[in-house]
Amino acid sequence: MAAGADDRDAHLREATLSSREAYRGPFLQVRHDVARLPDGSEASREYIVHPGAVMIVPLLDDGRLVVERQWRYPHHRAFVEFPAGKLDPGEDVFACAVRELAEETGYRAREWARAGVLHNAISYSDEGIEIWFARGLSPGERRLDAGEFLDVQITTLAELEAAAARGELTDAKTLIGMLWLTHSLAGRWPLRWRDTPRALAGA
Repeated sequence: MAAGADDRDAHLREATLSSREAYRGPFLQVRHDVARLPDGSEASREYIVHPGAVMIVPLLDDGRLVVERQWRYPHHRAFVEFPAGKLDPGEDVFACAVRELAEETGYRAREWARAGVLHNAISYSDEGIEIWFARGLSPGERRLDAGEFLDVQITTLAELEAAAARGELTDAKTLIGMLWLTHSLAGRWPLRWRDTPRALAGA
């Protein structure tokens, strides 16, 4: 059933009364809405409209993982993350995952599996991040976007878990990727793998 279509939530539903664009930049849009609440009262709702994104959990043949270290300006610090990137207008989600892995890390994957989607900021953004796994990796040349700077690193799940336990790894999407990987390795959340289409193999 589609999100928001469940009759069990009728007593929680908020109805949009008005909606206007408060800000538009090259990347994000901010909207200001007025909503009718379940008790009949009204409230303002401000939220970010996001084009959507992908995150890739890249698995090397020896079980190690490919991650990135990238500066995130809002926090004024570098974060360890799985490779990720936003969807271009009209871009297929799978094609975006293949493109982002190659552009940011240089790796191309022989096989892919879609895990699911995460909503990382449900109170103030409609962003959804598609989670993909990639294996059968072959190294290649990176093609970073202009103004994009990041380090590619090789690590293990145990090392990432230790960093998370120390409070050093705090990126939400990476933590979810680790959770999905842990359950997948234990056989609880199986993945369905498929080959990289020939049309995307050279991305």
